[in-house]
Amino acid sequence: MAPILPPDLNAPFQDPKIVQLRTSKMKTMRDLSISTGIYKQPRSDRVFCSFTGLESDEHDLTFHGGVDKAVHQYFPAHYASWASEFPARREAFEIGGFGENLVCSGGMNERNVCIGDIFRVGAERDGVYLQVSLPRQPCFKLNHRFGIKGFAAQTWKKSRTGWYYRVLREGWMQVGDSMVLVERKYPEWTIERIQEYLHRDTKNLGKLEELQRIDEFGNECKRAFKSMIASLRQEMENSQKAKEPEKWEEFEVVEKEAQTNRIISLVLKKESEGEGEGEKLDPGCFVRLKLPNGLIRPYSIVGGNTHRFELGIALEDESRGGSHYLYHSLKTGDKLLVGKITPSVPIKEGASNHIFIAGGIGITAFLAHMDMYNQINYNMELHYAVRSAHDIPFKSQLRKFGDRVRIYDAEMGQRMDIPRILAGRKWNSSIYVCGPQRMIDDAVRASNACGMAQDEIHYEAFQIATSGDPFTVELKRSKQVLEVGGQTTLLETLRSAGLDIDSSCETGNCGTCRVEVCAGKVEHRGSALGQEDKRVAMLSCVSRGVGRIVIDF
Repeated sequence: MAPILPPDLNAPFQDPKIVQLRTSKMKTMRDLSISTGIYKQPRSDRVFCSFTGLESDEHDLTFHGGVDKAVHQYFPAHYASWASEFPARREAFEIGGFGENLVCSGGMNERNVCIGDIFRVGAERDGVYLQVSLPRQPCFKLNHRFGIKGFAAQTWKKSRTGWYYRVLREGWMQVGDSMVLVERKYPEWTIERIQEYLHRDTKNLGKLEELQRIDEFGNECKRAFKSMIASLRQEMENSQKAKEPEKWEEFEVVEKEAQTNRIISLVLKKESEGEGEGEKLDPGCFVRLKLPNGLIRPYSIVGGNTHRFELGIALEDESRGGSHYLYHSLKTGDKLLVGKITPSVPIKEGASNHIFIAGGIGITAFLAHMDMYNQINYNMELHYAVRSAHDIPFKSQLRKFGDRVRIYDAEMGQRMDIPRILAGRKWNSSIYVCGPQRMIDDAVRASNACGMAQDEIHYEAFQIATSGDPFTVELKRSKQVLEVGGQTTLLETLRSAGLDIDSSCETGNCGTCRVEVCAGKVEHRGSALGQEDKRVAMLSCVSRGVGRIVIDF
């Protein structure tokens, strides 16, 4: 028997007909608490298609459905390709697995279907007119559906995502109906070629500008092209500029509120007028404040934009002047100098579940993430350790998350068991930890014991010891020798010597202040470096040399 050859994906499709029509109600996703419309079943009846999709079909409207995503089609022969590439999950790759509405014969796929294509489905009198509006942007639910971590990214890397239609004319369709191509306006822009510049060759400004001019794209792609073009132009502009010192701008304290007996919230507003409302911030950012006493301190942003944002600040038991000033002396109407805003906590879009572990003021690092995941119907849980029930800040925000929040009250003898939490995590979970160093140390030990990969867990330290034994540092290139005092960091010592070194969080989270170590032993602190990096580098803001070290500077 001759081998079965794979289909020629670049060949034109031939007389396509509907083989299956599939719809579903929203259902709970396997092993999660969120709902999904991915579990679609075949229909044998004649189905009405409105401007928002097939009758009785339900969507998670966070990312699916709506007029730009009314109907999804997927090439059925892709399932055999996936099964051969992931043989351990072969049984999962059945028609309908991607949650598609249309399954057609004739070879329609991402390499011969173009943006803006208009098809008539069914009879001329009462059939449907569909227009290709978007390539599908896969989310974590595909990872979970097929039980393969990172699978969603494979779909766009290989252009096997399927595509969406908008409905130009409502009507009826059924199995056996022909898909008749009525108009092709952009023959050069197949779904596969669009994904080349949307996902793979993302630095091609000319092609992105060309794509931006195609009005037939749905809003999702229009927003993506606009953002990508703006970022590329900014990169080009920045590359032509000399490095500028950090810019400090004056902000006014417009709100100061006691969240608990030891935690306050501050709302800061930019003083400059006529600059609009500010740009939206990604969740997980922090900002640097310069205080009147000269101290510079980073704080997590709870919410807001570049012109107005909220912070949470705890009065430290051994404050060196930062939290003490903000808690006791700062008043509404006072001015503060605000430096750069920097992303810190990553957005893990491919995870099936998100576990936040926080202690005390560490909750501020995650509130914006949790709010975003709550809004977009992602599975999440919070484990939050506090001194007592009276020491919980931002209670109104936490209430929104309902039973996904578990509080551990130390005053009541309740202890967070991090090894148990990590050992019992759902498949494909991402973990985020922010708290005192002992909490982070516990999480590191527990994650190692569970065999977790480094990219499955993220650490944020809100307070870290920077002092220690004095040490000597030799600069390899200049042969200069500097002494680092017991109460001074390597970063401070290098700057005092007139050396230009970047930094951002200055708590060991971001890695901006990394320096390469050529010789000597290092006492590593902070969480920004993995085990491999620790062999050749150190964080100058928190880590310390032992005796004498040599750095590449």
